[in-house]
Amino acid sequence: MFSIRQISLAAIALCSQQALFAQTATSAVPAVESEATMQAVAVEASADASAQGLAKPFAGGQVATGARTGILGTQDWKSSAFSSTAYTSQLIEDTQSKSVGDVLQSDPSVRQARGYGNFQELYMLRGMPVYSDDIAYNGLYGLLPRQYVASEFFERVEVLRGANAFLNGAAPGGSGVGGVISLLPKRAGSEPLTQLSTGIQTGGQAYASADLSRRFGPDRSTGIRLNAVRRDGGTGVKGEDRTLTALGLGLDWRSRDVRLSADAGYQRNSYRAGRPSVTPSGFIPAVPDNKTNYGQDWTHSTERDVFATVRGEWDINATTTAWAAGGLRRSKEDNINSGVTVLNAQGDTTGARFDNVRKDRVGTVEAGIRTRLQTGSVGHELVASASSYSATETGAWAMATGVSNNLYNPYASAMPENTFFGGSMANPHKVGDTRFDSLALGDTLSMLDDRLRVTLGLRRQRIDQSSYDYSSGQRTDSYRKSATTPMLGLVFKATEELSLYANYIEALTKGAVAPASANGLPVLNAGQVFSPYKSKQKEVGVKWQRGTLGATAALYTTDVPSSYVANQVFGQYGKQRNQGMEFTVFGEPAKGLRVLGGLTLTEAKIKQAADAAQVDRYAIGVPKTQATLGVDWDVPGVSGLALNARVIHTSNQYANAANTLKVASWTRTDIGARYLVDLGNDRLLTLRARLDNVFDKNYWASVGGYPGANYLVQSAPRTLSVSATVNF
Repeated sequence: MFSIRQISLAAIALCSQQALFAQTATSAVPAVESEATMQAVAVEASADASAQGLAKPFAGGQVATGARTGILGTQDWKSSAFSSTAYTSQLIEDTQSKSVGDVLQSDPSVRQARGYGNFQELYMLRGMPVYSDDIAYNGLYGLLPRQYVASEFFERVEVLRGANAFLNGAAPGGSGVGGVISLLPKRAGSEPLTQLSTGIQTGGQAYASADLSRRFGPDRSTGIRLNAVRRDGGTGVKGEDRTLTALGLGLDWRSRDVRLSADAGYQRNSYRAGRPSVTPSGFIPAVPDNKTNYGQDWTHSTERDVFATVRGEWDINATTTAWAAGGLRRSKEDNINSGVTVLNAQGDTTGARFDNVRKDRVGTVEAGIRTRLQTGSVGHELVASASSYSATETGAWAMATGVSNNLYNPYASAMPENTFFGGSMANPHKVGDTRFDSLALGDTLSMLDDRLRVTLGLRRQRIDQSSYDYSSGQRTDSYRKSATTPMLGLVFKATEELSLYANYIEALTKGAVAPASANGLPVLNAGQVFSPYKSKQKEVGVKWQRGTLGATAALYTTDVPSSYVANQVFGQYGKQRNQGMEFTVFGEPAKGLRVLGGLTLTEAKIKQAADAAQVDRYAIGVPKTQATLGVDWDVPGVSGLALNARVIHTSNQYANAANTLKVASWTRTDIGARYLVDLGNDRLLTLRARLDNVFDKNYWASVGGYPGANYLVQSAPRTLSVSATVNF
């Protein structure tokens, strides 16, 4: 393969050659005003140290006109060969979203699930998991808190649907085949901001937050933005308690040709007596009342994270820009969890106590260059990027069986003494090392007066992965594998209103590591590391805009290897094919009326399996139909008052490989209102109220999420949230 030193040297050489070529080719390119010069006119709340900055909001303000497309940079939605949506801070605030999962309730291609045996947010995108620790932050993987990310850290949530190895590289957590979720940090805008908020929800959980920003110096070239939030109290589920403390700091500086930004964050997230997932045993149990908590008081989950990033960009000349970025994260986790397995129709359950401690040390760097040049009538946008990611995991676990309870009439069960151990909880060893090195090259050709755009790309990536024995700390398994993932994308602007696109792209996923336990039993090959694998995607679609209304439609198919536990042994046993259709709609079809939603139709079938009887059966936990429709309406004649509503529908899902167990479909309705009051002296008060699950429906919201698992997660009860925000 190649070393990171070789990657860096190759990138530097390529940067130098392209910069020189761009200098000599400038005479063949029409003179253009420097993007950096244009930015100096008005400083926007740019999400990174880029001349591009944030894409402008689309009509209605709930989504943006473009999104980051990996190393290709921010692209206009109609000019991109991929399907993506960027959700804005306006939507985040107006829906009172507390996390990434809350924001993505508005996306018809995403459904929220949960990690295996814990409370980690997990997102099913095109029927395939995206783990919360595979979310990108300002273009870099692995920097955000691993299980839950508070909404105060980000300005936008961007969803790029489909495989994306060329664009972003392999996701370090081993997911991301169905797409990538990217968060963009907050920046100081042109106007000073002093914003204080407070609120409370059903169950007594209260919060207070502050959002402050200022710009300083000549031409106000230096910006600082500080966010702080504290949440504490119960939820609508009886006995649950959540506490969160988060601090985020964003800095930026810019001159005519150079831009710098940096971010630092701290988050402590605690969950006590959380309602666990439910594993069915031969049948799907009736759904308990959604306020019922069948968890144990002695369970808890606590994560503490510190992270930081820095990014710089330099305009070498009018057509060539180089960039570099880096970041790190330090995390600690301490958990006592206890999932339940239902035994009979009366709701009796059995479960296990599972303790674990974990520490993560993550570091990542990236450097690249973009340049534009002309060869005859064909324009080129060339890009080269080199990156390196490394992570070390330290951990230990302990387990005991014999925890009994009942779904419908819960009772306390004594915490059993642990009988199975993986290392020392007081002195855990290193259990995993992961390193990714990659080099990517791409060229976007524009022809026919930019009506036709063709993007060609290759990424060469090496993955080094090792696992270590929990007890001895000795290495038990490892590999070093390399792979090349190509990409071809086409966009044809048929008219000013209509664009057609197609792509072929692959996903690269690091080899799975056999887990310590499954279904309350130890896994016999725990710690075994499997080789990385590729997934192949083909997609065609159409994008349409008329005035203030936009819509997209896409057809796709993706083949992905499948891994799961069978007979207490984890392995890569087959292949799954997901294919489907996606429709989205967004914008402001009439003044004061905003719409956002769509429809996703998915067929996820097993094409190869260890058990031949499973072939052509549907995959666990993938609904055939997902639909979301949200409307937001300014009430005529009542200045400052707006009402909103959202309906989310998910069809039934299979809960076992034999397709004999099925979870019923569900539909949830949410409503809300906000009222703006001018307090005078440049002070604005915003009052918000939101009622989620208006009809208080009980349902199993998701099935599985972790490959091959079929645990059920119950719906949240009807939840009222009210808040007040004052801008000074």
